[in-house]
Amino acid sequence: MRKILIFTLMATLIACNAYRELPGARVDSSWKVKRLPASEQQEGGDPTAGLNYLIYGDYIGSGVPYDFFKKKMSNQPDTVLRREGDNANVGYSATVFAAPNGVKVVNGNCFTCHAGKLNGEVILGLGNSFSDYRKSLTPMAKMMRLGVGLKYKKEDEEWIAFEDFSNYFREMAPYIQTNQPGANPAFRLAEACMNHRNPADLTYREAPNYELMDYTIATDVPPLWNVKKKNALYYNGIGRGDFTKLLFQASVLGIPDSTAARQAINHFKDVVAWLKELEPPFYPGPVDEQLAARGETVFNEHCSGCHGAYGNEESYPNKLISLAVVKTDPLYANYAFNSGIVKWYNSSWFANTEPRAYFEPNLGYVAPPLDGIWASAPYLHNGSVPTIEALLDSSQRPTYWSRSGRSDDYNYQKLGWNYRTPEKPEGEWTFDTTVPGYSNKGHYFGDKLSDEERKAVIEYLKTL
Repeated sequence: MRKILIFTLMATLIACNAYRELPGARVDSSWKVKRLPASEQQEGGDPTAGLNYLIYGDYIGSGVPYDFFKKKMSNQPDTVLRREGDNANVGYSATVFAAPNGVKVVNGNCFTCHAGKLNGEVILGLGNSFSDYRKSLTPMAKMMRLGVGLKYKKEDEEWIAFEDFSNYFREMAPYIQTNQPGANPAFRLAEACMNHRNPADLTYREAPNYELMDYTIATDVPPLWNVKKKNALYYNGIGRGDFTKLLFQASVLGIPDSTAARQAINHFKDVVAWLKELEPPFYPGPVDEQLAARGETVFNEHCSGCHGAYGNEESYPNKLISLAVVKTDPLYANYAFNSGIVKWYNSSWFANTEPRAYFEPNLGYVAPPLDGIWASAPYLHNGSVPTIEALLDSSQRPTYWSRSGRSDDYNYQKLGWNYRTPEKPEGEWTFDTTVPGYSNKGHYFGDKLSDEERKAVIEYLKTL
């Protein structure tokens, strides 16, 4: 009993120390809504070449030597992308490519996070809500470095092709462990890797550039097919300027330097072209057309001012909504507002070479486009609400909600995941809205609607 009490006390102290590092929940009431201005973007890309680069390309820059990978890992046939060559026997979320010195390596690709499963089908561009970063990757970082180090000498080309990735994976691993299933720490990954990069040429430096908050905050993954409508990227609209560079940020996990980055970034004009052609999946069930028509009227009256209009005359206003207005969990916006990554990014190769990208944080969240919204549960920036029905009626939002973890366990009437409501957070796929950063509060606009109006809006959202 005494050991249990000591362990509990230690865990509580650790938790308190971690939470003490959290930024204050600052809300700026001096503004309500800001329109995000458009930035000049590169045109003329090739969509086919863009997808090809995403699934075969070398944009991560370095990785685990493929010869080492083949012997340590079982084959995972690519039944999704149906790639050829070495990639035919690698799962769709990883890619075999040549490092700058010509050595074949393997690493993750964009579809690790940006391909989600629904009804057993992998949908490119849908956020992966089944990713799980609750286990520490620090042991893996150590074992991977040890294993490759035992097989190859420091002067071997294989080690040289591996070293950059190993350095950044080691620096990143302690900062991306989450406390929620399905939450994605992509911003933390970039923050941790950039913390050890020279801003001018992106080379590795052991000394950190800024301090990182101990607590890991993560988000839901937005669908990629909405990029074409946006004037700024990320939930808080912090990503401004050229989208090729903003979309390229995952590459900081392994790209050796700005020379390699420049070569890779040239292909991202094609990636942006592919995103412009990417469309959401159609709702597969029946739709009550008359009810949906009534829902469109309600939507246009109450929702389109922020989320845009759809149909024959589509428009999207690109509005950033103040925390004082939207009232959703403020931690992520405050965290990004205070992070040292902003100053680093705006003094780095990303911001100081053409085409320019930069960070402009605000204490608010972007009202996103709603194309394919039926497929992209859970909802809010932190993924705290399991269904559209609960999003539009805050009284239905559960404190704890547990889903099965199966991609076919979907509710096509409420638009979201089937779930149960345990009395306490238990089970592998249970979301806890009492944890800092994951509150399900805010976005109370749907509460003003009647039950009939909400039902009609849900039916209309199936058609987007």
